[in-house]
Amino acid sequence: MTVQYVWRGDFDDASLETLHAEGFGHPAEDTDWCARLERHSLGWVCARHDGALIGFVNVVWDGGSHAFLPDTVVARGHRATGVGTALVARAAEEARAAECEWLHVDFEEHLRRFYLDGCGFTPTAAGLVAL
Repeated sequence: MTVQYVWRGDFDDASLETLHAEGFGHPAEDTDWCARLERHSLGWVCARHDGALIGFVNVVWDGGSHAFLPDTVVARGHRATGVGTALVARAAEEARAAECEWLHVDFEEHLRRFYLDGCGFTPTAAGLVAL
């Protein structure tokens, strides 16, 4: 299977919303992804197979040395094929090229092996406040 990974790749709001809704188990909404990403992101990586958007990761940043991955998502039929790890690797490469020094990710326990073993993240102490 040939997958293309494109930094700041083109997408339309509907296809990204459909992928996001499937990946995170919520109904599709009318999210203006283009405006959101242009406002808050260093960039993003689109994964495409036969032209279809099958994976996506957003790279948010603080404008300096820290970048964050809030949502890595892969279409159900393409999970466990290496698409997710390739998305994260490309995101890390591009964050490094932008002179970021740190790439952060928060994740649910069931994604621990993916991020720590598959993507090379190191566990750290962190804090969280529900707002």
